[in-house]
Amino acid sequence: MSRLSLDAVVEPNETSGAVCIRAANASDVESLSIYFTRLSATTRNRRFMGARTDFAVLAAECVARAGHPDHLTLLAELRQEGRSTIIGETLYAYDTAARHGDFAISVADVFQRKGVGFQMITAMEQHASHRGHEMIAAETARANAEMRGLAKKAGFEDTGLGDWQSVHLAKRLMR
Repeated sequence: MSRLSLDAVVEPNETSGAVCIRAANASDVESLSIYFTRLSATTRNRRFMGARTDFAVLAAECVARAGHPDHLTLLAELRQEGRSTIIGETLYAYDTAARHGDFAISVADVFQRKGVGFQMITAMEQHASHRGHEMIAAETARANAEMRGLAKKAGFEDTGLGDWQSVHLAKRLMR
C-alpha cells in the first residue's frame, strides 16, 4: 500500500510538538505494542481489547495487512525533538460481503478530547471513500459516552442495531 498523503496535524496545547497521522507498517509493531501497554485499563476496554495482555500479538495483527487496500491502521504520533511517540491508533477493515467497513480506535488517555480521535476518523474516512467504500460502522459500549460523542461529532448515527450493552454506529460516506 502506498503511503497515504495525510496532512492531519494537531497541535495539543500542553506540548511543543505536532501530532501527525500516518499509515502504520510492519516496522511499527514494537512501538504499537508499547503504546497498547501504556493505555489505561479503561481505554483498553473501550477499544474492546478486554483482558488481552498479548500486546505484541495485537500490534502485529493491526499491521499484518498493511499492504491490503481494504485494511488500514493509522497511527497518531507526537513528534518532539526528533522523536516520535504513538499516542493513538485506529484499525479499519472493509467487509466486501457486508459492503461496509468497521473500525476500532484508541487515543492515549492524556490526549483524549484534544481532536486527535476526530482527525484519525477523518483520515480513515478519506481512505475509505477514496477506495469507493460507501459506509463505515463501529460498535461501542452503551456506557462509552466519549466514543458516542466523538462518533456524533464525526457524523455517525446510531443504527438501532445494538443491544442493551452496545450501540452500533454508522456513517454513509460521500464520494
